[in-house]
This record gives sequence, C-alpha cells and structure tokens, in this order.
Amino acid sequence: MLSERIGRISPSATLAMTAKAAELRAAGKPVINLSVGEPDFPTPENIRLAGKRAIDEGHTRYTPGGGTLELKKAVVEKLSRDNDLHYDTSQILISCGGKHSLYNACQVLFQSGDEVIIFSPYWVSFPDFVSVTGAKPVFVITDPAQQFEPVMDDLKAKITSRTKGIIINSPSNPTGGVWSDEAVLKVLEIAEKADAWVFSDECYEQLTYDRTYISTAMLGENTKKVLTFQSCSKTYAMTGWRIGYTAGNEKVIKAMEKLQGQSTSCPNSIAQVAAIEALTGDQSEVAKMRDIFKKRRDYIVNRLNEMKDVHCGTPGGAFYVFPDFSSLMGSNKKIQSSNDLSMYLLEQKAVVTVAGKAFGSDGNIRFSYAASDEDLKRAMDLVEETLTELE
Repeated sequence: MLSERIGRISPSATLAMTAKAAELRAAGKPVINLSVGEPDFPTPENIRLAGKRAIDEGHTRYTPGGGTLELKKAVVEKLSRDNDLHYDTSQILISCGGKHSLYNACQVLFQSGDEVIIFSPYWVSFPDFVSVTGAKPVFVITDPAQQFEPVMDDLKAKITSRTKGIIINSPSNPTGGVWSDEAVLKVLEIAEKADAWVFSDECYEQLTYDRTYISTAMLGENTKKVLTFQSCSKTYAMTGWRIGYTAGNEKVIKAMEKLQGQSTSCPNSIAQVAAIEALTGDQSEVAKMRDIFKKRRDYIVNRLNEMKDVHCGTPGGAFYVFPDFSSLMGSNKKIQSSNDLSMYLLEQKAVVTVAGKAFGSDGNIRFSYAASDEDLKRAMDLVEETLTELE
C-alpha cells in the first residue's frame, strides 16, 4: 500500500524517546530527560519580542519560497561576522529548520546509484536523508580518542567512482566531537579528488568550548562544492521556530528553492522576522548559554569517568556526551545492547537517554546535558546506582 521509499526511512530514535518521556510524565513519574536535542533555555527575550511585533505588524502572509530578502541579508551579515564567509543573497536559502535544509540538498543532488559518505557515529537522520533519494549511505569509522575524527585510511578505502557526497557534522550530534582543522582539510582534499559534494552541518557552530570554531568552507582552497548548513535552533534556543539556512553554490540553492516551493511553500513568516533579530541583534545571551553548557559538560564528563568501567572523552562542542558502556554489554543477562541499557534507565530510573545503536555505535549511550544542574546530578546518581545494581 505504501511507497517503497517510505520503507527506507527509520523512525527518529530521539523523538521516540522524547515521546516516551512525555508518557511517563503524564503518568505522574518524576522523569529526568537527558535525551532532548534542544537547549533548555527560553528563546532570548529580544527574539520573542520581535516575533510578537511581527504578528502585530501583519507579517502573517506567504513570503518568497526561499525566504525573505531581509532574512537572507541577515544571514549574509551573520556568516561574515561570525564565520568570515562571504556570500551573495542569491547563494542563501532559508528553510524550515536545518533538518529541512539538509533534506532538500540531498533531494536535489543524490539519486539511485550514488554513494554518500557518512561518519559513524552519525546523527540519526543522515542515513535516511540519503536512502530516501535512492542513494546508498557508506559508513566510515572514526576515532573516539580524537574527537571522533575520521579514520582516514577507512575513508580513502570507501571512496569509489560512485561517491557523490560527504557529510561532515562538527560539532557532532551525538558525540559532541569537534574535528581539528587538519582533519577537515584532509577530508576536503579527498572530496576534491573524488569530485564529491561536501555538506558541512554546522548547527552547533556557536557551541564550542575549547577553541574557536572555523567553518569548513573557510579552510580549503577550492570550496565550490561545499554547502554550509546552519540554524537558529541550537544557537538561539529557537528549535520550535523552525528556521535554518544553506549557503553555497547558486545553482544548487535555486534547485533547493524550487523543491521547497512545491513542498512547504515558504518558511514561517513570523519566525523569519524573529530570526532577523536573532542573527543581527544582541548576541550576549549566546555567550551566556555557552558558558553554562561548558560547566555542565565538565561536570557530567567528570561524573561519568568516576564510574567503574565507563569511559567518556571530553567533547569539544554541542551539548552531548557519548560515554562508552561496552564493558557492560553482555556481562549481564539484562543488558545485551545499548537499547537494553537505555530502556533499563528509562523503566527503572525514569532517566531518558538515547541508545548508541541509533547512531551506529551500540556500545555507547547519548546523554544530553541541556538540563538543570539538579537534574544532571540526580541523573548521574541514578546511572551510578544502575551500574552497581547490574554488577
């Protein structure tokens, strides 16, 4: 009854865990949700006020399919200010969130017979974005000891004449890893030899803690086939506003805009006005959120590494840790996989996480530290209690 392409898509594991958390809360249980992929802060007040003004001033009608010229100009200004990237508005597309941007790009560039390189562990949506086009996701292993940078020999071995694209996600979801400039440059060199498109998913680019982030398109000498994807969602705590954007090759941008015009018509008009304020207005709240996330990162990494047989590297960005629980897998009849451990934490401790299997790494669990200090402490106490029980 359903089309073949829908069978290529897996349900989102992260959204599924969020739904389970809501069910437990509705049943009156004191849930601690460390599965969520969004800041726990409110959207900054100046942005909220801009959205309210947009309604009062009548910005409630269709906009151009690829976004308003005013917002495109704001994106151009932001990319120049923060990333030293310089584009014309004709090279910018506004979409309904970063996920929508990436989906559109896959649709216009990939097709049956193509192969697209994805680095594992990967964001849950990347393989499905590729598979639904008819192209084949090809997974490359990474090094947990080096911020989950690619194992270059494996990358080179996976490149074929059918390689059409390479997806970079640094800072990473799920690992929080931030690649070195040298690693990105090596990937760009390999991509150029393969004549492959490079997607640089930079939705966490403002959330790096140990060094200044440099966009992929700033690093290589020939970046004509690099598409840069950014978003208002994580930086400005605007996940529900659904505004993301793509910068790059004008021909690809026009193709994405044509597809978007026949699917969503346009991004939300009110959210576009608010996004202008987000990108061009006061940026101080971004720095405050980043400082709080860094303190939380340090706390949760320290707590996890104090636990027996658990290892957790210190991620350079985003708001996730991806500790290794592989020594536990199989040592207890109840826990044979990351799914088992994640479900045990959910059902026995009401702590919501996401199993690493969803990201292509079954020995790990993803914890989001977009939660209060109190919740993080209580959750870590419960994880430690769980490990003792399962010993």
